[in-house]
Amino acid sequence: MYNRVIEYIKELYGNPDFVGLHEPRFVGNEKKYLNECVDSTFVSSVGKFVDRFEQMVEEYTGCAKAVACVNGTNALHLALVLSDVKAGDEVITQPLTFIATANAISYCGAEPVFLDVDRDTLGLSPKALKEFLSTKTEKKEGHVYNKISGRKIKAVVPMHTFGHAVRMDELKAICDEYGLALIEDAAESLGSFYKGQHTGTIGEIGVLSFNGNKTITTGGGGMLLFRDIETGLHAKHLTTQAKVPHRWEFVHDEIGYNYRMPNLNAALGCAQMENLPMFLEKKKDLAEKYSYFFGAAGIQFLQQPEHSDSNYWLNAVILGNAEERDKFLTQTNNNGVMTRPIWRLMNRLPMFSHCQTDNLENAIWLEERVVNIPSSVRL
Repeated sequence: MYNRVIEYIKELYGNPDFVGLHEPRFVGNEKKYLNECVDSTFVSSVGKFVDRFEQMVEEYTGCAKAVACVNGTNALHLALVLSDVKAGDEVITQPLTFIATANAISYCGAEPVFLDVDRDTLGLSPKALKEFLSTKTEKKEGHVYNKISGRKIKAVVPMHTFGHAVRMDELKAICDEYGLALIEDAAESLGSFYKGQHTGTIGEIGVLSFNGNKTITTGGGGMLLFRDIETGLHAKHLTTQAKVPHRWEFVHDEIGYNYRMPNLNAALGCAQMENLPMFLEKKKDLAEKYSYFFGAAGIQFLQQPEHSDSNYWLNAVILGNAEERDKFLTQTNNNGVMTRPIWRLMNRLPMFSHCQTDNLENAIWLEERVVNIPSSVRL
């Protein structure tokens, strides 16, 4: 059966010897804008393309303010800093995520708490969050404290896995009830919408990634999305070392970060944004083809969950068990089709093995079964 899967995927991509998991596509003004950037000599953190890229993302997502960063991980870190997450605090997130989510929490000196996901979204479960907060926490002096660790809980960070939106309205209602900041790790979900609203614009702050394997890329890069313009302007100030604007003096008024996206990367991003609608259309067409093929083959293909208009960044199949998963991975990768398992659960990694969790029933089930398959835009 897996031989037919390999043949089909290679046919979709024109029968190459090797099919990558997610390759970038440069079919527009990328070279033109890069040349303009080089000719201008403004190749670092100052230049017209940075501002233009931010404006394009604002217009597309509907956020009030977008702030470009060097990568998605430091965008996550800054989102936590802006949410007043400090050393000794706790942040609730999911164990089924890319490690940047947990690492950014650690950069603040805070501890992650890993709660279960839903099987259909692969993202943080509102039911698990509500159960944890109602049974394992208490409110004191206007703050939420973990009754087991004694630490203050400051924020909740769900992740829109593979571009499939989590149940944001339910999570937001719970966070509002408990006074917790809601930060969306939307690194994988540019072009995804939940109930008509772009992911990353529902919580207080959202974070995008433009790594080389994302739907659009700036080589490396990230973006902060804000519902509040003033907070966005403060974030932009912090990304440039908190330098007070002046023609020649170097005065800094708070602890800042060297997180500003270079103009070169933004030039690439502007060209990529121009083709985003086409990329998304072709990715959805690929997902439809996969859905039909795997359905006929008796293999479960991961569909977008209810209320999610997903970008299908990385397509995935759900196999019967860990043994089937490993056979699928071995046979495809041995025959020129790149596939990969979903991430190792964060609490299984040595640096996070001490962190508090719930039973993680769904996360464990998914870890044993989910495999990503080639998802590059077909041209």
